[in-house]
Amino acid sequence: MLHYRILPVTPFAQNCCLLWDDATREAVLTDPGGDLDRVFAEVAAQGVKLRGVWLTHAHIDHAGAAAAAAKRAGVPIVGPHPDDQFLIDGLPQQSKMFGFLPAEAFTPDRWLHDGDQLTLGTLRFEVRHCPGHTPGHVVFHQPEAKRCWVGDVLFAGSIGRTDFPRGNHQQLLDSITQRLWPMGDDTVFIPGHGPESTFGEERRSNPYVGGT
Repeated sequence: MLHYRILPVTPFAQNCCLLWDDATREAVLTDPGGDLDRVFAEVAAQGVKLRGVWLTHAHIDHAGAAAAAAKRAGVPIVGPHPDDQFLIDGLPQQSKMFGFLPAEAFTPDRWLHDGDQLTLGTLRFEVRHCPGHTPGHVVFHQPEAKRCWVGDVLFAGSIGRTDFPRGNHQQLLDSITQRLWPMGDDTVFIPGHGPESTFGEERRSNPYVGGT
């Protein structure tokens, strides 16, 4: 069974998550943007074994501490899609621009593409490429648990910004309606910021994509 803890990190209150399979106690971190001492304290508290760092995209609040986390745990970095390499290369500059601790550029151990699968213990996650907020944004869907980690594609009551370099508003809307909605109205999504919601609730009430 899938378990997870949401761990808001950085001044942007970005939802880093610790995910684990209770059958094997294997775990991954999604989007470790910072505050690693607190994040690793939660890893220790849960008594799980980290197997990887998974990234939805490469903005500083999501990927700023990815290299440090991977080195600290001795695990690979997985994701995002190759189209976010320019953002990874710019992490040192992003950290200075937004007043973050120094961030290290890196090359992921595995790039992700639409339709890929990831394994965590006995659990399988489906990867969907959802560009718009960034060109290389991906999401992680666990069908049996009806959970999806969507980064900054969709929020409770809002959608991701598209005014960053290589953002695209229509692409973002298409990612939501064509790749997220088919996962089902009862799927709970964990956004990059703020509270969880369901795709069904956002289809009904979100002012940007409601009724689609």
